[in-house]
Amino acid sequence: MNIDIRQDCNGMTLMLAGRLDTATATQASAAIDQALTTTASGTDCRLTCDAEQLEYISSSGLRILLSLARRYKDFRIVEAQPAVYEVLETTGFTKMMAVERALRRLSVEGCQVIGVGGVGTVYRLDGDTIIKVFREGTTLDEVRREINMSKEAFVLGMPTAISFDVVRVGEQFGLVYELLEADTLSACIAREPERIDEFAKKYADLFRQMHDIEVPQGGGVPCAMEREMQQIRHIRRYFPQESIDLMLHIVDAIPEANRLLHLDLQTKNAMVQNGELMLIDMGEVGYGHPMLDLGHAYSAMVTLVGDYDQIIGKPRQQGMDLWQRAIDYYLEGLPTEVAAQRKAQIEVVSCVRNFSWLALSDSFPEAVINTCKNLFDERIGRRKDYILDVCKTFKEWTA
Repeated sequence: MNIDIRQDCNGMTLMLAGRLDTATATQASAAIDQALTTTASGTDCRLTCDAEQLEYISSSGLRILLSLARRYKDFRIVEAQPAVYEVLETTGFTKMMAVERALRRLSVEGCQVIGVGGVGTVYRLDGDTIIKVFREGTTLDEVRREINMSKEAFVLGMPTAISFDVVRVGEQFGLVYELLEADTLSACIAREPERIDEFAKKYADLFRQMHDIEVPQGGGVPCAMEREMQQIRHIRRYFPQESIDLMLHIVDAIPEANRLLHLDLQTKNAMVQNGELMLIDMGEVGYGHPMLDLGHAYSAMVTLVGDYDQIIGKPRQQGMDLWQRAIDYYLEGLPTEVAAQRKAQIEVVSCVRNFSWLALSDSFPEAVINTCKNLFDERIGRRKDYILDVCKTFKEWTA
């Protein structure tokens, strides 16, 4: 039985390797106590037990873990292998303390890249499954949030792909989805450009279906406006306060609403399966006003900052054509002047997303950050008076 203690800014990690059984329990308990005593931290410190190398645990070993859980209020067990996790689950430990099962490990070497976004890359594993690999630094809690948002949207009535497995890809987390014979909307348009109008109508219908859903109060879907404000404040390291204040003003002018929003519904985040569209990449789902969702989509489909062909999966002109057709379908039936006003409102909101997406990760290349900083004056600064005038009309769009 090997025991090691590591300490960092997040607390202490107890590494257990081998068999924690009756023969080793007494010696292991003494070694753990000595190691914890030597490490200068009190019982208020967070203690994590890394069980990745733990092969077996008996009742004597369980008593040691229970004792640690009583001494350290933030005690948790991570990377428990199947045999060990089964013992912990059977004995009720998974209900008494936080226990995380070891994740299956997969490789994406040689896999087709379906899409690249701000928080990760989507690959096709095989004909039946795809996997979203999150950027380095993404936490397991953030991954679980995406799973929860997918389930929330599904329950509310949206056609949403649900992940059936959380895995490890190297040191990064991944979500595996089963999508039989499905392809991205981008790929379908690229393969059959003559059907672009048909696809645009399906794309618009997907937005309308989602925006018709009212999110009940007190549910698991967060407020999109609050998240947008947080993201703007997060990027103040890149922009002067005057620019931050202007972006906050635009968002603050958006009326309150409780409609379901995807907030990253570009054409690589819609899968076509059996002729119907299905949502993926649900990490930013929230509730709010439809113009915020459409502004995010406009930012991706029309004014994207970055490699358009790689991120969206088709030439920019084709993507812009799809968007113009789709928004016309979305606004179909409105008076011409009202539709024109709503297009202007969507474009103004998109200006915020052009820059707030930098908050999705703290590891974007310096060149990408500089490109955004250089574009700010062109897209917002020089148009300040026009943007403020359009913001005054936001209240006329009732959801």
